[in-house]
Parts: sequence; structure tokens; C-alpha cells
Amino acid sequence: MLTVLRNSWPLLIGMMLLMIGNGVQGTLLGIRGAIEGFSTTQMSFVMSAYFLGFLFGSRMTPDMIRRVGHVRVFAALGSMISAVLVAYAAAPDWIAWSLMRVLIGFSFSGVYITAESWLNNASTNETRGQALSLYMIMQMLGIISAQALLNMGDPSGYFLFVVPSILVSIAFTPILLTASPAPAFELTKPLNFVRLFEISPLGCVGIFLLGGIFSAQFGMASVWGATVGLSVRDLSIFIASIYTGGLVLQYPIGWLSDRMDRRTLVLALAVVGAMSTIIPVLVEPSFLLLVVVGALMGGVSNPLYSLLVAYTNDFLSSEDMAAASAGLIFINGVGAIGGPILTGWIMAQIGPSGFFLFICVLFGMMAGYAAWRMTRRRAPTTDQTGAYTALAPTAGVVALEAAIEAQQQDQQSESGN
Repeated sequence: MLTVLRNSWPLLIGMMLLMIGNGVQGTLLGIRGAIEGFSTTQMSFVMSAYFLGFLFGSRMTPDMIRRVGHVRVFAALGSMISAVLVAYAAAPDWIAWSLMRVLIGFSFSGVYITAESWLNNASTNETRGQALSLYMIMQMLGIISAQALLNMGDPSGYFLFVVPSILVSIAFTPILLTASPAPAFELTKPLNFVRLFEISPLGCVGIFLLGGIFSAQFGMASVWGATVGLSVRDLSIFIASIYTGGLVLQYPIGWLSDRMDRRTLVLALAVVGAMSTIIPVLVEPSFLLLVVVGALMGGVSNPLYSLLVAYTNDFLSSEDMAAASAGLIFINGVGAIGGPILTGWIMAQIGPSGFFLFICVLFGMMAGYAAWRMTRRRAPTTDQTGAYTALAPTAGVVALEAAIEAQQQDQQSESGN
């Protein structure tokens, strides 16, 4: 782990600064939107636009890199992110924000793919899992730190838009000055979606539902908080609790996943997620209870992403493993686009509690489908499964492909012993 940190610290620190910028804009827009008088429905389209851009970026960036190279793509998209972060305050209009969110989602997706290519190239077979784990930790720490930054200025002004823009600009300096030579870039052609579903129905359905859950959390938590009148301090603590829970529980859940039927663990985590998110729908929670609900919600949803990837990998042949990564990213992205829009619609119909109700329903659907799938086929034994690799739902397609390759290598190593 120390070797990975020593070799890749500029890239990891740069990614943390980038995630601070991403985390600030996700929360700040929800608060600023309420100040500007945007409706919940309007803000749901603003928040959904990010995931639309992210999906486009995951599909188009590889071709851009092959045409002009890693460095130019990285610098161009970084400049776009920095510019959009400032432009939000200059154009407080929900349609303009939606267009800018498409641009910034596209840009972040491309930046992730480029940075992950460098990180993967700098890793060996023995250190790839550790590198991905550190990458996930830095992403999560960046989002958590972003919530603290929100308390340093007035959301109705310019300061909180300018500071993330500066941090994003600074983030690219150590990366571009110290990054190793750009690796040869080649992503495997995506696996046919019908074939992927036939191989792992629970993996596909679970990843799709999780896309809606994560995008609702990442995009609409701040809209919900502004609607119910939480202060900036309280809202930032609540959102930080979501990602802190995800970071803390990632490794215990990973340990369990390597020692039991992963479908049982998916079912249990989905039930915990549903039970925790129904609480704010049924009762008026105290702030402390809200923080606990946020930690459980994030502590379940973030590890579920890695768990579903690992479970899908258990049924893939070696020649299909890399190809499956792009398919999983696309399925997750489609689910993510609809998450904020449906959340906004439910909130418009029944009030702010619709935020938690939507997430609760998706967790319930995942639990029900996992329980049904357990009746359809036998689970592989633990000695037939690959190792769990910690990933954040914000990871790009290269990180996901590298995680699947690391799991494959681990499985081959164990079978050879």
C-alpha cells in the first residue's frame, strides 16, 4: 500500500481535489437552487443532467483519447470543469444549469477514465487491487471534505463557486507534471447486454437499481435538505454522513462477501437500506437520527456497487470479464439518469419525504429480486469466487475493468495454489 502511495500520490491527491470540486457543486446547487426559487421538478432535471453527461462521457472519451492523446483530453476536460464551476453563479437559470451539468458530467467522466488509465498503467498485478482501493478512498475523502468547505462561505454569493474551481485547476498541476508516459489506450468492446443479463440477472438488475439510488443520493440530497429547511451546516453533515458510512463499511462488507453467498449479502444489505430509509417517511426524525439514516443509507449503497460487480464477475468467463465492465457502467448510468427525475416527481407529489421513499422502494425492489434469484440457481462456492475489490460508484470504466481483471487474477492465483 505504501509503495502504491509513494508512486501514485500526485495522481491520488489530484483526484481528491477534483472530488472536492465535484462534491461541492453537487450539494451547493441544491442549496442555491432553493435560494433562486427553482422548483423541485426543475432541480431534478438539473441533477439528472450530470448523469446524462457522465454516460455520454463514458462512451465518447475513449475515442477522444485515441485521436488526440491522454494529456490533451485531460487538460481540455479539466479546463471545462473549472469554467463550469464558475459559470453556475454567473447564469442562475435552471435550463442553463442543466446544460452545464451535462458538460461537467461529461468532463468528469472523461477525467476519471484518463486518470484511471495512468493509475492502472502504473500498477502491477500485485498492486492493482491496492491502487484501486486507495483511489476509492481518495474519491470518498474528497466528497466528504467538500461538505466541510460549504460552511466557509455564503451559498448565495460567488465564493463557494470560485474556490472549487481553483481547487480543480490546482488538481491538474501535479498530475500533468508527474504523470508517467501515457499508456496505450484500448477499452474492450462492451459485452452484448442480452448476454450480460443471461450471465448475471441479479448483477444487471442490481446495478440498474443502484444507479437510481446513488444518483438520488448524490443529486437530490441537497435539494431535499433545502426543501425541509436544513441549515448549510446540518445539510453538509448529513451528506458527509452518507459518504462516511460508505467509506467505513466498504471493507467489513468486502470481508463478508468473500466468505458467504453474495446474494444473501445483497439481500441483507438491501433490507437494511430499505428499513433505514423508511424511518424518515414514517416519523419526524431528529437530526441525530437523520445522520444515522444517512450513514446507513450510504454504508449500504456504496459497498453494494463493489459487491454486485464482484458477484457478476463470479459468472463471467475469462474472455468476457473485461468486456462486461463497459456494459455494467452503461446499465448503471441509465438507472442514474432516471433517479433524480423520479425522486423530484415523487417529492412534488407527496412532499420532501419522497426523497427517502424513492430510495426505500428501490432498495426493496433489489431485496425482492435478490430473494427470487436465490431460488433460481445455486450459488458458487467461496473457493470459486473472485475477491471483492472496493470501488466507489463514481469510478469510471477503466477502474471497473481493472477491478474485474484484479478479481480474475486473484481467482486464478487461488486456483493455482
